[in-house]
Amino acid sequence: MATLSNEDIRRFKQQAHQLRPTVLIGKQGLTEAVIKETDTRLTARELIKVQVAGDDRQERIAIAEALCAATGAELVQHIGKQLVLWRPKPEEKE
Repeated sequence: MATLSNEDIRRFKQQAHQLRPTVLIGKQGLTEAVIKETDTRLTARELIKVQVAGDDRQERIAIAEALCAATGAELVQHIGKQLVLWRPKPEEKE
């Protein structure tokens, strides 16, 4: 997957500012259900916010990396307990 340009990142950060988290990662951490829900949300919207519970910053970074690897998404931004993920919509099959 191609890395996002600085211009893309700025544009996605601006778009994400008004979004509310649509995926919540709780105490159980990154589960199959969370990965599936994230994949579904990315397919529908391309750009989403994910809320990660917990106060351990390193754990949140690890979750972000694992979630991006599992869904093929790009991490646009990580601020506090919120992640902004982007993945292009899949091509429509005719």
